[in-house]
Amino acid sequence: MIKILVDSGCDVEKSQAEELGITLLPFTVRFGDEEYLDGLTLSHEQFFEKLIENSDLPQTSQINEFTFDDNFKRLTADGSQVIAITISSKLSGTYSSAVKAAKKYAGKVFVVDSLNACIGERILLDYAIRLVDKGEMTAPQIAEELNEKKKKIQLLALLDTLKYLRKGGRISSVAAVAGEMLSIKPVITVNEGEVKLLGKAMGSKKGNNLLNQLVTKCGGINFSMPYVLAYSGLSDAFLKKYIADSENLWKGRAENIPYYLIGSTIGTHVGPGAIAVAFFAN
Repeated sequence: MIKILVDSGCDVEKSQAEELGITLLPFTVRFGDEEYLDGLTLSHEQFFEKLIENSDLPQTSQINEFTFDDNFKRLTADGSQVIAITISSKLSGTYSSAVKAAKKYAGKVFVVDSLNACIGERILLDYAIRLVDKGEMTAPQIAEELNEKKKKIQLLALLDTLKYLRKGGRISSVAAVAGEMLSIKPVITVNEGEVKLLGKAMGSKKGNNLLNQLVTKCGGINFSMPYVLAYSGLSDAFLKKYIADSENLWKGRAENIPYYLIGSTIGTHVGPGAIAVAFFAN
């Protein structure tokens, strides 16, 4: 039997993990003296409520080697093999913790660095579940396939505000204030495992158009592979507007467009009002 383990950097919550039949390891999120488990004791909606209420950004802690070891031991006890998918090694030390723990389980545990986060990591997880359910590949073959296909993943996000990037020290205060005054909507991506600024647009409509252009520029969406949209904050209004504005991308290709609420790992830096799309490029 092949089992799948993933960290909460993929924005899966406890109830979703149970439905998918996977093991979810949460990051720790701290708001001041209060500590929570991402997606388990703190839902994504509760996270954004707290993010909006608090003036200081929360702190997130990586998953340690002991936690991985404990779970690898439990999951392999019945002879099963484990595929562990982690958030990008360039964004967190979690992958390193998983690799260290996996050394005790040679031939049983296979760790895959998604080189992504949020729904970019989520669609790699969705693909892994698809491969395991087919039952045609061994665990090492699935890990190899994931490492190959992850190079095709595109994650694009349009932000509503620069405030949280400024708070996190990702951009200067001057740039943030100027951007807010001009209603600049930045588009970010995860490239080679790191968050990069891809473009800027004046206002939401131009932002949506820019996002569509970038989707096409990336090679377009491979609809035979998993694809997902997401939003941040307490309302999905911006996302619904984007879906309407990008009808040409989906019409005749996708009847159902899955979308989720972004969690704390990326939500801390993008703030509310962001929309994102993740897909495997053609």
